[in-house]
Amino acid sequence: MARPRPEPMQVVKQRRDAALHALVGGVPYIRFLNISFDRRGDELTSVLNFDDKLIGNPLLPAIHGGVTAAFLEVTAVITLSWEHLFPRIEGGEIDADAIVTDDSIRFPKTIDFTVDYLRSGLPRDAYARAFISRAGRRYASVRVEAWQDNHAKLFAQATGHFLMPQSPSAKG
Repeated sequence: MARPRPEPMQVVKQRRDAALHALVGGVPYIRFLNISFDRRGDELTSVLNFDDKLIGNPLLPAIHGGVTAAFLEVTAVITLSWEHLFPRIEGGEIDADAIVTDDSIRFPKTIDFTVDYLRSGLPRDAYARAFISRAGRRYASVRVEAWQDNHAKLFAQATGHFLMPQSPSAKG
């Protein structure tokens, strides 16, 4: 029996990008902070697009510490959500519209989140990447790094633990 012909790569990319856009666009606070995500293969990099409203100390000027913490936590949650939903997106079980409209789709919940501020966030774009240390059915542990001009010079890093969403069939 012949294997089905694979989808054209452009169709796969469009489906993945639409799902990621829906995932990020469905959270008003992410839109308010103007955080976007760049997807390269299975790797996500978040971008905190600079705006004057993000400045906490105008004398330095420096990005507000709460904005930095929120940026890192959003990066962790979206990365975990993407990893959690990706097999269902690839399998065609859910599409981009379902991410925002389907009430059965749940997102990880923060248990704890610790931020290390290593230097002031300068008034420019910032980037972050989350690394999943452990992801089980119920619990996940994530490390996040944030930088601006040079990836080797982090301005903040964080670790967090998250309660993973349970699929409707796993509850009981």
